Amino acid sequence: MAGGREELLFELAACLDFYRLYESKIKECDQVIEQFLIKYAPEREVSAEEQQQLKANRKKRNKHAPTFNLSQLAFRYFQTDLFAITGMSFNTVLCLLTNMGHDLHKFKTAKSFACWLGLVPNNKVSGGRIISNRTPSGKNYIAKALRHAANAIGNHKNHELTPFFRRIAFRKGRIAAIIATARKLAVIIWNMIIKKEPYRKELAQVNSEKQKALKLKQLEKKLYALELNKEELDKLFFRSSLAVV
Repeated sequence: MAGGREELLFELAACLDFYRLYESKIKECDQVIEQFLIKYAPEREVSAEEQQQLKANRKKRNKHAPTFNLSQLAFRYFQTDLFAITGMSFNTVLCLLTNMGHDLHKFKTAKSFACWLGLVPNNKVSGGRIISNRTPSGKNYIAKALRHAANAIGNHKNHELTPFFRRIAFRKGRIAAIIATARKLAVIIWNMIIKKEPYRKELAQVNSEKQKALKLKQLEKKLYALELNKEELDKLFFRSSLAVV
């Protein structure tokens, strides 16, 4: 019995040594990334007002976040604070920064950027009808990071883009909702960087309310077309209220 415990303790100690080794190597990697980002960063100082903006949008650092000041470096490159987007992770911004850097300006439109990421369906049209709208697959690291961010939005309760995600998921499934939300994030990021448009959380919420009002109007027209009597309407609303509860 004692020998068995000694064996387990040896295994546990070995695992701890590997963990500390990987952790130290990750820190070394962070230092190298920081050095290269600083080396190629634009010669631009962050003003006091911009510093206040960065502090206002500062998010809690988790254990997997880079050890250096990523928000300030990203601001020097993009001249906008991508962390203003609710739920934007350190890994997503770092992925965009290390894989794209200054090259985002080569995309003339947000759609061309989304197409390059492989987030726009490749529609096949025949006789005026779409017979296939499969989204192309690929190994674009930025697209992968945005899909992870979109998936997290789908699990979020109070995110301003969650209603959009759920609306697509209800009609086309979760995978389609992840791709559509990732595409929306790509468009938001392009507009923030290229057009210098600040992220407006309230605008996303307003668009969600407009979609809800439109759906209610369409539902009202369908109910009117069915010509239901009072008893049928009462039964329908009673079942709907039970489903909500």
